[in-house]
Amino acid sequence: MNAHTSRQHLPLSLQEAAQASPVLAHLSELSRESQARLLAIRPILPAVLHPAVLAGPIEGRNWCLIVKNNAAAAKIRQLLPAFETRLRSQGLPVDSIRIKVQSPAN
Repeated sequence: MNAHTSRQHLPLSLQEAAQASPVLAHLSELSRESQARLLAIRPILPAVLHPAVLAGPIEGRNWCLIVKNNAAAAKIRQLLPAFETRLRSQGLPVDSIRIKVQSPAN
């Protein structure tokens, strides 16, 4: 039995899988970037909204925030210009931020 054969039967960590696959590595990097953006805007996001906002996908210089309900989305829409300014000042490129309201689980 060679090392390659025995490795096929061992579970990979997410980090190992990402390193082995360029597609997973890219997705992993985008996830890290999205989380970094969320951390950057957190100081200007009202604390009551912290649990209602998740980092969403990045597509080029456009970022998506996933929001748990319409009320939170309405408040966050008012804050988008401040978020964009904050991100740019932190060296995180963004042309626009989109809001997606999370659909309720069925």
